[in-house]
Amino acid sequence: MVTASKEVTITTRDPHTEQNRFKRSKAKRKIIRAGRRGGKTVGASICDVEAFLGVCPDCEGFGCPECHNTGKVEPKRVLYTAPTGEQTDAYWYEVTRALRPLVETGSYKQNETERYIEKVGTQNRLKAKTAWNANTLRGDYADRLTFDEWQLTAEDAWDDVGAPMLLDNNGDAIFIYTPPSLKTSGMSRARDPRHATKMFKMAQADTTGRWEAFHFTSFDNPHLNREALSEITLDMSRDSYLKEIMAEDDESQVNLLVYGCFNEAICKVERFNIPKEWMMYVGHDFGSANPAALFAAQNPAGDIFLCNEYAPVVGKSSFQNVEAFRLIVEGYTVLARVGGSHQEDASRSEYTLQGWPIAEPFITGAGSVKAQIDRVKGKMEKNKVYIFSDLYQTLMQINTCMWKLDDMGKPTNEVKDEKKFHLLACLRYLMTLFNPETVRGASKGGMVSAGW
Repeated sequence: MVTASKEVTITTRDPHTEQNRFKRSKAKRKIIRAGRRGGKTVGASICDVEAFLGVCPDCEGFGCPECHNTGKVEPKRVLYTAPTGEQTDAYWYEVTRALRPLVETGSYKQNETERYIEKVGTQNRLKAKTAWNANTLRGDYADRLTFDEWQLTAEDAWDDVGAPMLLDNNGDAIFIYTPPSLKTSGMSRARDPRHATKMFKMAQADTTGRWEAFHFTSFDNPHLNREALSEITLDMSRDSYLKEIMAEDDESQVNLLVYGCFNEAICKVERFNIPKEWMMYVGHDFGSANPAALFAAQNPAGDIFLCNEYAPVVGKSSFQNVEAFRLIVEGYTVLARVGGSHQEDASRSEYTLQGWPIAEPFITGAGSVKAQIDRVKGKMEKNKVYIFSDLYQTLMQINTCMWKLDDMGKPTNEVKDEKKFHLLACLRYLMTLFNPETVRGASKGGMVSAGW
């Protein structure tokens, strides 16, 4: 909430965590790489409205030493630009909704044809413009310039017009983009389709404080319906998912996927009723805040079907978890449950007391994570692991789990942010129950003797 005068209160949307990060940044040049519907344009509208009204970014209008406790700074002349009318429409809706009370007082004028709002009798103006190159951007000036869908805009819009525009007034610039995928590459006006990527890397390398880079995913927008977002991603290729949802921008990222061998075209299948005679297996990852469980069934041919996932948003007691597990497997025979590291006997014992015994995984000790991953990949490479298409979180984690890079930029044997992939930990533990594909015994890919 920001106040423009004693009489009129202007209300902007409450920024989510990632929007607030770039809103509070003092960098003169900001570049934001974010997933579709992650809140990029809304975030830009919040920033631009506050800049237009001269709200102090440090205290958000409440008063602080930076603004001499006035809550105010010099109002900006704001120019927002995007290469498509649809994108400009979304921004214009947000800023006009926020500034309507000021326009209604008559002290500010709104021009719908040219899409600007200005304080009457001043140069203080906010304008939304559809532009995709230098020629379409010419004719305006500002000391706050925002480029949305920057990856689709020609580089000369900044080089030939934007940068010179801000030179005299030491203005601010914001660049917003989603990594270009094959789906959007044909829409770009850029000479170099990776110019936004290169600018982002340059900003990351900056040590002067003039530039700052921000990255967040579609899932970081708390206002998006998670189930709806997950359904949207079902028909996406892995490349589109990584770029348009997760906002991963490096072509080599796909090669860094830990489970890149998973063949979605074959092994992501629509849900069907698991026959009652198929045995069920459960993998568990412990934790009071992020408990997780993955349920699998094996058909007579030895194929493994991941059929249910359990990952509550809020941590629950072991009793509540067990009650949920029993509902999931009702009517089926659970042959084995495994989970946790060697040191988590206390957690396993707690579940045993609740009537849900869990064994230690069959691969433990030093280097066990890599060995467990190899067991999973061995099955995936043979297309022996199938995943129901509505296991949104499991599929998301498979599509985003990557190897950590060393100081030279080379992949290591460690998983990047390994502790956040709770369902994949369940998958690793699960696969220790089954013989690797290289083992030949009575039945290929059969179950390892569990000893109970």
